[in-house]
Amino acid sequence: MPRRTVHVAVYDTLADWEFGHATAHLRNTAYHRAPRDGADVVAVSATGAPVTTMGGLQILPGLGLDALRPEDSALLILPGAELWDSGAENAPFARAARTFLDAGVPVAAICGATAGLAREGLLDDRDHTSGAAGYLAGQPGYGGAERYRETDAVRDRGLITAGPTEPVAFAREILAELDLMEPEVLDAWYRLFRHSDAAAFPVLMAAAG
Repeated sequence: MPRRTVHVAVYDTLADWEFGHATAHLRNTAYHRAPRDGADVVAVSATGAPVTTMGGLQILPGLGLDALRPEDSALLILPGAELWDSGAENAPFARAARTFLDAGVPVAAICGATAGLAREGLLDDRDHTSGAAGYLAGQPGYGGAERYRETDAVRDRGLITAGPTEPVAFAREILAELDLMEPEVLDAWYRLFRHSDAAAFPVLMAAAG
């Protein structure tokens, strides 16, 4: 079975901390059901040109947005960035998310990316969360207030959302969506990385075999 590919949207002012748990443990198969269940991670920028994160790191993408196709992907990750709130520059990524969801390919959005999806109308008919309900309420075109949930992360019919302080919960839902770990292993992974629960460590060591 070929390894799947997960695509990560990258853009200037990208929030470095929001997607690292997910991408690291997509590639690190130690706790996966089987090594073949891992995923390759490919960065996608608007034009294929390098971007600079909020932390000042440069990322060299593997392709441009015009070459991104749902049929080549297992999931699209949209991290937060200041650009989501400063204009329409990131709007093409929200439109790409619509294309993915329409094709039945999951999308995971965190922090400011949830605002982009709200403006695209993608949160109106799915349960979702973000940094705060009021943050989304101010987005033009947003009609999903009744579907907002006050929780760390939400997964509903292929759409994952989370707020900026929940990168571990965000990763948990991505790993669950792709069914990469046994449920008890994923629960232990979350307890260890989110709560430093030492009781979770033996479960992970047993899974690593």
